[in-house]
Amino acid sequence: MVKRDPRPGKRKRNLLRANGVEEVDWKDVALLRQFISDRGKIRARRVTGLTPREQKQVATAIKNAREMALLPYPASRRG
Repeated sequence: MVKRDPRPGKRKRNLLRANGVEEVDWKDVALLRQFISDRGKIRARRVTGLTPREQKQVATAIKNAREMALLPYPASRRG
């Protein structure tokens, strides 16, 4: 008996390839905002559909943009 997955897999759309981006730049805030949640957290690779190399570039660019005060740090939920 073959077990079937109840949820068929849907490939995530790679936003970097869709926009024709070769190298991720920390100054491109509009692009980087697509990879952070409403709370300011960096979205996971399984959510964004990026390759490991692209995800690392995006994470580094977001961290650099945060240092330059272009993007927010994650919001803390403490009291």
